[in-house]
Amino acid sequence: MKYTAEFCEREYNVRALLPEYPAIFSRWAAQGAATRRLHACLLDIAYGDEPAERLDIFPAREESSPLLVFIHGGYWRALDKSDFSWIAPSFVKHGVTVALVNYGLAPRTPLEDIVRQTLAAIAWLYRKAERYGIDRDRISLCGHSAGGHLAALSMAALWSVYADDLPADLVKGVLAISGLYDLEPLVHAPFLNVDLKLDRERAKRLSPVHYPPRPGVRLITAVGGSESSEFARQTALIAQRWRSNRVRDVPMPGCNHFEVIDALPDPASPLFDAALDLIRK
Repeated sequence: MKYTAEFCEREYNVRALLPEYPAIFSRWAAQGAATRRLHACLLDIAYGDEPAERLDIFPAREESSPLLVFIHGGYWRALDKSDFSWIAPSFVKHGVTVALVNYGLAPRTPLEDIVRQTLAAIAWLYRKAERYGIDRDRISLCGHSAGGHLAALSMAALWSVYADDLPADLVKGVLAISGLYDLEPLVHAPFLNVDLKLDRERAKRLSPVHYPPRPGVRLITAVGGSESSEFARQTALIAQRWRSNRVRDVPMPGCNHFEVIDALPDPASPLFDAALDLIRK
């Protein structure tokens, strides 16, 4: 397909599609602050030397609990882990420890470094599992939008090559929500590529669809029913390319790009059930 700037603006510029986004972001930040006041948490733990290399942990009461690592979206250039603290309590109540990861943001941080930071955070959590009461053999990831891209790349990571103290099957499952798995269209999206500075070669190298996933890692996908056709195509593409790993898709009818992540911590949502299913297998 030949992508044009007009097409990519229409399909990928979520803020333009949903002009109410400032109120949504403000609500997320306020909910996050309230969650941190009301729930036990360990904040801004360094997993690396850079200021952005920090994570928050919401520990479950049970010892040796499974871990869900949440990777936020924002097109790799916006938002913060603290905006999503509200995701944690519902999972903690079900005996799951939740870690929320930060990474450097574009344009200051190249996308390659963002990927490396995310992998470093996951490796750090594996190595520090005992300290935080985590079962290192039950680590799953959840990512939304750009976070879905980063979570998917972890499925293709050669962990035992990355570091010889890490197992090849470090990550057991991924819930990828409204993710970006083929970055080629973003080369033609001026509103975004002004910060990402992708060319076709880099876009291909950074696209999960061009890598084989680790055998046995379970992938669950979801995309909002009211999202653009390109977000639906992205999800269908990763499902087709990684069909031996994709165990199911969670339909989210009527949800736009932001409403779909709002549903994640709702115990009545099929997305919450899917996350628990992924974690507990």
